[in-house]
Amino acid sequence: MADRNIRLDEITQKLKESGHRLTPQRMAVLKILASSFNHPSVEQVYDQVKVDFPMTSLGTVYKTVTLLKEMGEILELGFGEDSHRYDGARPDPHPHLICIKCNKIIDGDLSLDQKSLRSLEQVSGYKILRPQISLFGLCPDCKEES
Repeated sequence: MADRNIRLDEITQKLKESGHRLTPQRMAVLKILASSFNHPSVEQVYDQVKVDFPMTSLGTVYKTVTLLKEMGEILELGFGEDSHRYDGARPDPHPHLICIKCNKIIDGDLSLDQKSLRSLEQVSGYKILRPQISLFGLCPDCKEES
């Protein structure tokens, strides 16, 4: 958990340096995103925040997530129009393994280094703005059920 606490401290410091307020509700959102291994949706974060702060609005959570995304402190994993999950523990580009049956998401332990990304930009002519690799399959639990 020490790494997750370090991650929380990093995000908190960047928000302070940017002049953003650190309300208790915002801190609750930060803690959830910085320590989550399951890549929660905004609604899942909201449900967890409401336990300690029942008067928190869904809008507050959305605003915090949007701010963190704009600051590059979380990765948004998009799976269609209304299906987004967030990775605040590892905002650097890395692959995600996604179960097509239960929707579990885990981090892949493979580096997407800047040199490879720049090389791909030169070959393709694209300017890569949001490198993301999603690998879809069956998690160990769902694979066993099949």
